[in-house]
Amino acid sequence: MISSEHIVGAKVFDQSGKEIGEIDHLMIDPATGQARYAIVNFCGFMCLRKGHHAVPWNALCYDVDQRRYVTSVTEHLLEDAPEYDESSWADRDWETRIHAHYGAAPYWEGAGR
Repeated sequence: MISSEHIVGAKVFDQSGKEIGEIDHLMIDPATGQARYAIVNFCGFMCLRKGHHAVPWNALCYDVDQRRYVTSVTEHLLEDAPEYDESSWADRDWETRIHAHYGAAPYWEGAGR
């Protein structure tokens, strides 16, 4: 278990160990209580598009040994990521595209349900 106070503001690293961003906040499914997306601020590291970017929660891995979040997000993935706004959270087509974009299994399929 981990407290939310240790998630918000947590640094995000790429697979080579380079710090690439910081978790700003989470989007949580109110029906299940499960985190679905991390809103990550990549500015200062890979700020190709201003603002925060929605990354499927399961596209981040927690490295227990290093006590940090790791992702395979690259500059190219970030640059081509689908935009989001407040209506995106109710749009299954957008969710399907964002999960496919980051190579993350959709939470509504399989064990992630």
